[in-house]
Amino acid sequence: MNSPDTDTNAAAPAPTCSAKGCRDAAVWVLAWNNPTLHTPQRRKTWLACEEHREHLSQFLGVRGFLKDVVKLGEWVQPEGSERS
Repeated sequence: MNSPDTDTNAAAPAPTCSAKGCRDAAVWVLAWNNPTLHTPQRRKTWLACEEHREHLSQFLGVRGFLKDVVKLGEWVQPEGSERS
């Protein structure tokens, strides 16, 4: 019998919003990169709930970092990308 710590059938935790202090379910993927640090094709990601999508998008957008906003279920992570 498996102990609770080794149960391989346990569901992975649902992705949550990247906004500070928010634990709501993520609905959006905000793909971004900092051109002074990353190659043009690299994408880092933040996840956002409905409430924080616009705020996080604006934060990245004013810095010129935001590259794409995609529904979580439609996101295909490019090779070399990572969640921040």
